Amino acid sequence: MARITRLEIDDSGLPAPAPEIEQERRVAVFDLLEDNSFTLPGRDGAPAPEGPFALTLAVRDGRLVFDTATEAGEKVAEFHLSFGPFRQAVKDYFQICASYFDAVKKLPPSQIEAIDMARRGIHNEGARILQERLEGKAELDIDTARRLFTLVCVLTPVK
Repeated sequence: MARITRLEIDDSGLPAPAPEIEQERRVAVFDLLEDNSFTLPGRDGAPAPEGPFALTLAVRDGRLVFDTATEAGEKVAEFHLSFGPFRQAVKDYFQICASYFDAVKKLPPSQIEAIDMARRGIHNEGARILQERLEGKAELDIDTARRLFTLVCVLTPVK
C-alpha cells in the first residue's frame, strides 16, 4: 500500500486563501486521497517503509515540510524543501488561475479552454519541480505530484 491515506495541512499562521483557491485545495485533497502513489525508499541500509502513510504538509522556518508517518502515527520521514524552486511556478499558477476564474464568468468556452490548457501546463511544470525536489526522498506519480503541487501553492508565501 504505497499511498497516502490521511492528509493534514498545517496552514496556521498563513493568510486565508481566496475562496476559489480554497475550492482548488479541497478538490486536490479529495482527489489525492482517492487516488495516489507515494513510496518512500529505504535509507541507510534499512528496508523501505511500508505504507499506507499519513502526510502532514506544513511551513516551518520558511520551508515546506513533508512530515510522513504510518497510519498508526509512527514517524517515518520528514523532508524540508526550500520554496525557492517553486516560486515562479506558483506565481504563474496563481496568475493563470485568476485569469481562468475571470474567464469562466465572461468568456466563451473556446477561450476558457485555451486558458485551462495553459493552466494545466503550468500545473504540470510545478508537479515536475516537486518530483525533482523529492527525488531520493519520495517517489510519486505525476497525478499525485499535480495534486500535491496544488497544496504547495496554498502554503507558498508568494512575494
